[in-house]
Amino acid sequence: MIPPFRPAPGPAVQDLASRIRRLPPSCGPVRLVGVDGHAGSGKSTFAEQLARALGGAPVLRLDDIATHDELFGWTGRLLDQVIEPLTHGRRAHYAPYDWRARRFGTPRPLPPAPVVLVEGVGAGRRALRPHLALLLWMELPPEEAWARGRSRDGEEQREFWNGWVPAERRHFADDPSRPFADLLVLQREKGYEVVPGPAGTVGPDQPLTHGDEPPAVC
Repeated sequence: MIPPFRPAPGPAVQDLASRIRRLPPSCGPVRLVGVDGHAGSGKSTFAEQLARALGGAPVLRLDDIATHDELFGWTGRLLDQVIEPLTHGRRAHYAPYDWRARRFGTPRPLPPAPVVLVEGVGAGRRALRPHLALLLWMELPPEEAWARGRSRDGEEQREFWNGWVPAERRHFADDPSRPFADLLVLQREKGYEVVPGPAGTVGPDQPLTHGDEPPAVC
């Protein structure tokens, strides 16, 4: 079987990966990087590219942590199963949720790698930010992101989306992530553009865009 073609990460993603490697660890020996944004904004695709640029960094998808009954009430489970062991340099284990069977599956290991990506809506929530080395926000308006997500998931998931949108609105109204993002990631026709976010830096004295230099685009 021929594996699917995956384009190599562009210079913006490669540059970001290089900067992440230079950040100090934030969760025990791990540089924990959050990739947040509205549902349908392209977080998973971008996280996959960034993980490849980082040499195969592990990606924890919050879709595996959330459940039908706890769309956003999963903080305690994430802290207990993932953050606590990583903080002590131990291998974490989490049981991914099966959205079709509506139950948790077999536990998966998550090693204390130099960089671990946490991807999903709520990756930049206040309970996680103290453990993050960097917070990225996928810069796409909510209505556009949700429309993309609905189109992607089709009619089968219409009922789910009807419940998800108000739940996401409530979450970000109570616990916004974007104001605390270090960088904003914009998807362009070809590749990505990465620019400083409201928090403004990539670590001490390391702004992504220096002076009048154009932002990195891959």
